Amino acid sequence: MGRSEDLMARALECIPGGVNSPVRAYGSVGMTPRFIAHADGSHIYDVDGTDYIDYILSWGPMINGHNNQRVLNKVIEACQKGMSYGAPTEIEVEMAEFMTSRIPHIDMVRMVNSGTEAVMSAIRTARGFTGREKIIKFSGCYHGHSDCLLVDAGSGLMTAGVPGSAGVPAGCTKDTLTATYNDLDSVESLFEANKGEIACLIVEPVAANMGVVLPDPGFLQGLREICTREGALLIFDEVITGFRLAFGGAAELTGVTPDMVTYGKIIGGGMPVGAYGGRKEIMSMVAPLGPVYQAGTLSGNPVAMAAGLEQLKILTENPNFYTELAAKGEKLYGTIDSLLKQYQVPCTMNHIGSLGCVFFTPDQVKNYEDAKKADTAAFTKYFRYMLEHGVHLAPSQFEAMFLSVTHTDQDIDNTLNLVEDYLKGMK
Repeated sequence: MGRSEDLMARALECIPGGVNSPVRAYGSVGMTPRFIAHADGSHIYDVDGTDYIDYILSWGPMINGHNNQRVLNKVIEACQKGMSYGAPTEIEVEMAEFMTSRIPHIDMVRMVNSGTEAVMSAIRTARGFTGREKIIKFSGCYHGHSDCLLVDAGSGLMTAGVPGSAGVPAGCTKDTLTATYNDLDSVESLFEANKGEIACLIVEPVAANMGVVLPDPGFLQGLREICTREGALLIFDEVITGFRLAFGGAAELTGVTPDMVTYGKIIGGGMPVGAYGGRKEIMSMVAPLGPVYQAGTLSGNPVAMAAGLEQLKILTENPNFYTELAAKGEKLYGTIDSLLKQYQVPCTMNHIGSLGCVFFTPDQVKNYEDAKKADTAAFTKYFRYMLEHGVHLAPSQFEAMFLSVTHTDQDIDNTLNLVEDYLKGMK
């Protein structure tokens, strides 16, 4: 028995399920989670000293690799001045200026502490701005664990096979309407049945919590047109896609402009952080400027802002940053796709830029129902093989793979060799 097993046994006595976030539990793959000791670049090391090529990257924020020296230096420097003040600081102004000056659809931004908090606050603001109460989300899209959004949510809820959550009163979800991703007709029907009542529509522009599901051509533009026509706000949840697919996220990549956008951990360089922003007239609703209340002692925390600002600066210094990162994605995911076809394995490879997912189903995956057809038992076998051979993947069929600029050609080649060996063994 290794140290991870020992730690899990101890954790089960004092932490629900032994973990502080459900998808870390490895329950769906029938294993004990690897407890991590340290990480550097594209590699992560468990408490037994095992080295893995990491494709989780703390669920996305380590786009510049683990333990980036520049980010680390800024964190140390900020810590030496004080961990938290509960008062305004210059660096949070610099962070907001850096974002709003470079992202056209954000006039103002409010810092919070997580993606969940960002989404929750954005929806409250949308309701306050429109004077309406109902919202639309999509089946399989995960927007954090606030009560009103735990309806047909993806991510860990899909992994655990839980359709919602105990403890959420029916009243909290009565105004949450659910549409089908990539199906504009389902959206039109909800607006038609709830005329003048829908405050906002929230969507992952690339759905990355039911695996990776790309928007069909015209889907996001269609959402934009419907929301404009109906007087509802379009919110892009870019907790995963923001600053990863492009500096301006999927909005920049697709050319579709949302009214509001939410961000998560990537803007903290590994520190707990989130943000929501949008047009000035919308964000002016937020207290103390307007009547929509939202607060947080640690919002704009100086250590998190120091890490996040340095991370964002790195992303803008190389004009080819995202092109080069996407090339890594094409080499890894594109080659996996070719291997699946070569060995005639009944799997589907969905990918965009540095995000990818192998679905263990031969059918195209374009929405939640398609994703649920995946063979999770087949995924488990694949996951176990890759982990045992030094590749750290998310322990769920319904999570994305993430690449960083520190993943080397050797990392990718080693991973592809393992994938090919596994596929050969399936024949």
